Amino acid sequence: MSDSELLSRILQEVVDLKSKNAQLESKIDSLAAAAAAGGGSIPVGSPSSHARRGSHSSGLTPILHGVTGTSGTVGGAQHPVEPSSALLKSPPPQPLGPSALTSSSSAPSKELPAATTNSSAATASAFGVESGEVAGKSAKRNADIEAYFANTRVILTSYPNQVGIDPYPLSFGHPDPQVRGPVLASRHPGSIKLRNAIGTYGGSYMVYRALASAIGDLSPDFRPDFTNTEPPFDIPQQPEWGDPYKICTLDPFGHIPQVLFKKQIDEGLDVRPTIAATKAHIKMPELDDALKLGRLSIDGKIVIASTHLPGMDPRQDPGCEVNTSKISVEPVWYLPGVAHRLGISEGTLRRALFEETGGMYPELLTRHDLSVFLPPITGATVYIFGDPAYLSDPTKELTARVHDECNGSDVFGSDICTCRPYLLMGIEEAVKCAQRGGVGLIVYFRKEGRALGETIKYQVYNARKRGNDTASEYFNRTSRIAGVKDSRMQPLMSDILVWLCGTKRKLDRLISMSDMKYDAITAAGIQVGTRYEIPEDRLPADSRVEIDAKIQAGYYSTRAVTEEDLKKVVGRGWENVHQ
Repeated sequence: MSDSELLSRILQEVVDLKSKNAQLESKIDSLAAAAAAGGGSIPVGSPSSHARRGSHSSGLTPILHGVTGTSGTVGGAQHPVEPSSALLKSPPPQPLGPSALTSSSSAPSKELPAATTNSSAATASAFGVESGEVAGKSAKRNADIEAYFANTRVILTSYPNQVGIDPYPLSFGHPDPQVRGPVLASRHPGSIKLRNAIGTYGGSYMVYRALASAIGDLSPDFRPDFTNTEPPFDIPQQPEWGDPYKICTLDPFGHIPQVLFKKQIDEGLDVRPTIAATKAHIKMPELDDALKLGRLSIDGKIVIASTHLPGMDPRQDPGCEVNTSKISVEPVWYLPGVAHRLGISEGTLRRALFEETGGMYPELLTRHDLSVFLPPITGATVYIFGDPAYLSDPTKELTARVHDECNGSDVFGSDICTCRPYLLMGIEEAVKCAQRGGVGLIVYFRKEGRALGETIKYQVYNARKRGNDTASEYFNRTSRIAGVKDSRMQPLMSDILVWLCGTKRKLDRLISMSDMKYDAITAAGIQVGTRYEIPEDRLPADSRVEIDAKIQAGYYSTRAVTEEDLKKVVGRGWENVHQ
């Protein structure tokens, strides 16, 4: 097919799409008119429908797959960059439309009354016990909220070069934060036209923020007061902070935007931290046991004696607790870096994210000019024992464990896996390393059930216990239910270690048997010294199926497990199973 024939064919498809789009809009207008004639409320139209009527585009941004990338310079280093042809141009400039909110201060919007300081009205209404006064205020409040959302223009998506769209400059990967600029993912009225990132702050908790806004507890134009919120300890900048292909799943400056970009925030930009750090004590019964058995000792600095709680028998030893520095990290993805790390094209990544989030983020397809995405997932918590500055000091010993969440074991002590005892072993060894003058590190990822979720996890448990729970079928049970045995994407895991430690130091003691985690850490450029497996005397009663299956699949171990061995390893059955 010649170029002219191909062009003609494309143009004809565009004409067909425009025709179909016009037909759909005509139907919507007819439905709206019918609703109005019948005395009903007229639906709020798509914010882009009027703009698209004056547009020469279907409003669709095609994504090409399987495009071979070229190389380019990002953050001072050479990296493969997907050609622009992989993400075709978006529609021509379109008006964004006025916002119903104009306030850019922390003061509540004039269009919506200030959020209540408590939810007494909502609570009373929920239980049907409203007083006349509360009921009146609640009804007025609900009417104000409904009026606000009904009269505020809905913005379904946006496009590059659209009228009113002017992303705040962001050069993700630049080592100078002032040159790089802030990550701005807010839909606040003062920031929505300047957004330079897809998604929103708060990860999965954005849904609860929406509910708080819907019931009137949270004003839509609320702005945080960041006074005294900065970290109580320093996190030294590493050279890798300037390379978005070495750190592509978090914002290296996400812990201090309220400091770095205070001027912009004061001027009305709704920039928010995606990382927070604080200090704390942790107390766990296994650490008390380690103290009693002499594996831990009280030094008064890292491990301190616990005090007697009110009502506690004064003759009882209160045990110990541990000083720690901890960091909460929400994900911020540089999409080209994530795609490169996973070995796929950026177009494929964007399309998959769009589809699997139920079309929640159309800007993944319409805004190819935005390379940063805040996904709606939880991130990780970091626990540091000893001086945090030692993490990047190659002269200091470093002991670490990277742990993926297992609520059933970590919190409630289930004995079907090794998660809690291995986590506690990691904490104990990290504490002892700090007491020796080094530093200990625990990275706790929120990836429940190998990032498949707890609901799938429990279905797998049911299938195991209703069948012959053999180690040879351990991974197959999961694959048959979830379609995949593991979705944790461990190649992305190493970013937190690189952020904190850099790549010019050695991880002296790794408390992990996982081959996937080891491969990800070493692929990031971090050397690993000694790996430690969980001792036999720490294995829970029903965990042999899991640990033997993992050893046979590649987990580090001093013992060998064959496929024949797996057939002989059988887990505990249910005492009473109702078929």
